[in-house]
Amino acid sequence: MLPTDQLDAILARAQALQQDMNGALPPERFVSLSKEYARIAPLAELVASYRAKLKEIDELKMLVDSDDVDMKALAQTELLELQNNLSAMEQELQILLLPKDEADDMNVILELRAGTGGHEAALFAGDLFRMYARYAELSSFKLELISQSSGDIGGYKEIIVAIRGAGAFSRLKFESGVHRVQRVPETESSGRIHTSAATVAVLPEPSEPDVVIDEKDLRIDVFRASGPGGQSVNTTDSAVRITHLPSGIVVSQQDEKSQHKNRAKAMQVLRARLFEAERARVENERAFDRKLQVGSGDRSERIRTYNFPQGRVTDHRINLTLHKLEKIIAGDGLQEIIEALMAEDQARRLANARDIAGNEAEKESTHKQSMGGPNP
Repeated sequence: MLPTDQLDAILARAQALQQDMNGALPPERFVSLSKEYARIAPLAELVASYRAKLKEIDELKMLVDSDDVDMKALAQTELLELQNNLSAMEQELQILLLPKDEADDMNVILELRAGTGGHEAALFAGDLFRMYARYAELSSFKLELISQSSGDIGGYKEIIVAIRGAGAFSRLKFESGVHRVQRVPETESSGRIHTSAATVAVLPEPSEPDVVIDEKDLRIDVFRASGPGGQSVNTTDSAVRITHLPSGIVVSQQDEKSQHKNRAKAMQVLRARLFEAERARVENERAFDRKLQVGSGDRSERIRTYNFPQGRVTDHRINLTLHKLEKIIAGDGLQEIIEALMAEDQARRLANARDIAGNEAEKESTHKQSMGGPNP
């Protein structure tokens, strides 16, 4: 059985939101309440349906005790069906009642950097960028380039983009870490397989009110952008380097010709990095949360290998191997891995919630026994 007080609170909050929205409200307040109601309404409907089924089951149990043989048989059949439905509904409710990552609904700052492997690592970083760009397109997300540093023979030494869309972070957050590739580089004449790597960082993009940055905590340097000679971008001090003094985080931006635009993009990345640093600090303090995560999000953690000779992709965190590398690296098959990671994370968090509930029940039982109360 699910906790009655928690279900009561959900129904009460949904009703209160409806009443508040029917009153005279400032536009911004109405929008805020509408967003909250849109999130809680499906859950409240499921709770109401769950309660109705519980009542129906109680009524059928009374009929099962009836002396009418035909009525009893019919009631038993319906009761079994309802109990199966109730079990599935409880599972769904338990998942919806799990603590929600506040960043799940946020947009994403995606940072890709070539790791070990020289030119091949930069080419692989380019492959990963195209994979995520295609995935964003298929998911109806919008992609905005923030900065890039191209490799000497192609790909990227570094590329940073914003990916915007409903639930973008919830679907991409498990991509953070080291991605490894095993293949024969185009520049390799002897046919030897090389191993290269690229790092991926997926940061939730907070809004300005989510991260308050004091101007006095910033050191801002402007300089002439580097790049191919003769470009107008290099004739003025348009590049910007922002150092956040308390944290030591440094962000540079020089892709735009306007110093104002470079500063705005640098601040966008700085806010995301500060927000993620605070999230990491909180998670480290909650030691048990580490057991809930499919991966820690650490950029130094090797999470996935793309083996071209064997045409397979292996995600090491959940021991998932798929022999459809071309489809995945093209972006069309990435959703299968993302769904598997989300399902594993959900299963772990649900198991942890049940463990916590079981421990609490055991503590309560022990306490009652020590007080001389009845043993349930």
